[in-house]
Amino acid sequence: MAATRPILNQRGFSLIEVMVSMVILAFSILGVTSMFQYANEGLLDGMKGSQALAMAEGRVEVKRSAPWDALLMDDLDADGVAEIQMRDDGMHGDAISGDGIFSGYFERDGIRLLWTIQSLRSSPLDSTEMVLIKALATYQIGAQSRSIETGTLRVNPTFVGLH
Repeated sequence: MAATRPILNQRGFSLIEVMVSMVILAFSILGVTSMFQYANEGLLDGMKGSQALAMAEGRVEVKRSAPWDALLMDDLDADGVAEIQMRDDGMHGDAISGDGIFSGYFERDGIRLLWTIQSLRSSPLDSTEMVLIKALATYQIGAQSRSIETGTLRVNPTFVGLH
């Protein structure tokens, strides 16, 4: 019968080696979690940007399809009653009073939407041939402010024989 010999050369991990590996593991986990935060900010920026663009484009489309005589009225909740009368008074989002640029604005979900209608000639809207419709959506991501702007031209239907 063969005699069992004790294994004399047993070597395991020392406490120092285990602690060093735990520190390395902690720093790598810390790096991974900071990347999750960075990725989350990027996703939030993309989501807010898409929402802001949709709001701006939607407001421009509403203005393109509105009757010409109701161009300065806005029904934001689609209940048939206008909540906003666009102004040229230097208040409520309008930059300069009397400059011929009518403005309206509202804020939702952290996005501020400002839209303007400007006659391309210095004449009242009911007698002008064409207007410039613009919408500017602004939102914050962290400490940074982001903006998206869109716009279009609209012709007065009276000047193209539609009225």
